[in-house]
Amino acid sequence: MISTFVTFHSALNLTGLATKKLKTQNNPARVARHMAQKITKREQDYSRWYLDVIREAKLADNSPVRGCMVIRPNGMALWENMKAGMDAKFKETGHENAYFPLFIPKSFLSKEAQHVEGFAKECAVITHSRLKAVDGGVEVDPESQLEEELIVRPTSETIIWDTYRDWIQSYRDLPILINQWANVVRWEMRTRLFLRTMEFLWQEGHTAHATEQEAVDETLQMLEVYRSFAEDLMAMPVIIGVKTESERFAGAVDTYCIEALMQDGKALQAGTSHFLGQNFAKAFDVKFQDKDGEHKLVWATSWGTSTRLIGGLIMTHSDNNGLVLPPRIAPVQVVIVPIYRSDEERAAVLEYGDGIFDELKTLGIRVKLDSRDNLKPGFKFAEHEAQGTPLRIAIGPRDIQNGNIELARRDTLEKSIQSRDGIGEMINNLLPTIQNDLFEAAKKRRDDATSTANTYDEFKKVIETKGGFVYAHWDGTNETEELIKKETKATIRCIPLADGEPGVCMVTGKPSNKRVLFAKAY
Repeated sequence: MISTFVTFHSALNLTGLATKKLKTQNNPARVARHMAQKITKREQDYSRWYLDVIREAKLADNSPVRGCMVIRPNGMALWENMKAGMDAKFKETGHENAYFPLFIPKSFLSKEAQHVEGFAKECAVITHSRLKAVDGGVEVDPESQLEEELIVRPTSETIIWDTYRDWIQSYRDLPILINQWANVVRWEMRTRLFLRTMEFLWQEGHTAHATEQEAVDETLQMLEVYRSFAEDLMAMPVIIGVKTESERFAGAVDTYCIEALMQDGKALQAGTSHFLGQNFAKAFDVKFQDKDGEHKLVWATSWGTSTRLIGGLIMTHSDNNGLVLPPRIAPVQVVIVPIYRSDEERAAVLEYGDGIFDELKTLGIRVKLDSRDNLKPGFKFAEHEAQGTPLRIAIGPRDIQNGNIELARRDTLEKSIQSRDGIGEMINNLLPTIQNDLFEAAKKRRDDATSTANTYDEFKKVIETKGGFVYAHWDGTNETEELIKKETKATIRCIPLADGEPGVCMVTGKPSNKRVLFAKAY
């Protein structure tokens, strides 16, 4: 028994746990406290806290390749739920999935000047096609140099629009509404799991239209899709708006975005939708014949979100005990943990748990019965708490006698005794409540961390001492925007689409149409 306990201690790396009495294994509160010690407190070191949560929730690891990550099963299950939620919304709006090559000829990026300038420093370049064995190792075969270098996909506009040239001949071929689920590579120098990595997973939509208005409508429609996904499924409140000229996507006419505020007062750009005008159609000569027989350039959009959303989810809801997940996105919504001391008790408790499991599963609830014998209940409690499971049911012999269960909410850490009868209906009603409570709590944190500044001195004081979102007037010039960024490290996150009152710029005193949204950002 003691050797088994030491094995647990070694695997979990619990600080000082080996010196505790064996009964700690059976005391859930003590185990939870020891597990919590593994997660740095947010107030102490937010960056370290973020990485600790990822580690303890088993979402991802750093990889042997600098700046890349290994997405673990828990993280992948979370991404798959996000993917399913978004994909359903894409299909509801008439989009189809396709796939385009990972490799892009270098010459393609040269065809759109703004685009190549925006991505030139982030591109990974393939120059040779093979290796050769040398003295027990390998080296690049100099005879395999490519005639034209290939770029590892940083984004797919260029290769997709080269393809669209073949697909589009007539107005009958429009619109084209394509989405791609893929990986991309951007050679980032400073990386952080999920938030900024050299390789990440994403979706990128690319659409082609006959008129400018159709393309603009598509751009705004997908912005709304992102807003509803973030707020309804992720319980993450966002501000929608348009980017300034300096913050636009390379090659876009306009870039729209959803901006979320994290618990440390920094903003996170959670999704973007771009009106590309006819820039890529001109670059790749994509024209269509309209109903009158006239040849015209096509209008374009692109839009995307990525595994960065997982980072946003962590920093929106999680606490010092680990990950907190909204039920609609959680891979497991309810976990059932049986408690027993003998084989006879085990059989009875598992039978009781199986009945609850079947009832919840019939209702469409994602439920797991944790019947592992190699972990004591206290460790299971701590593990599921760190992994963010919204609801935990504990059942033991006494619960069977009383016809009860113990129910624990992950978001509030509240425990209660509930009757076994009608538990399925009760939980089915409770999960939406938890979803809404998480959204309202995140919205309140955001609103409490949102300020309005009328003077530049006031703005600098708020940014330095409070952080968060700050609404302030700006004169619309790149020079003023750059000055504010240089002096405060705050950027214009977006020009909100909501109406606003005119005023004067806090820096120059020049006229301003409405306040824009500032924040320091990830």
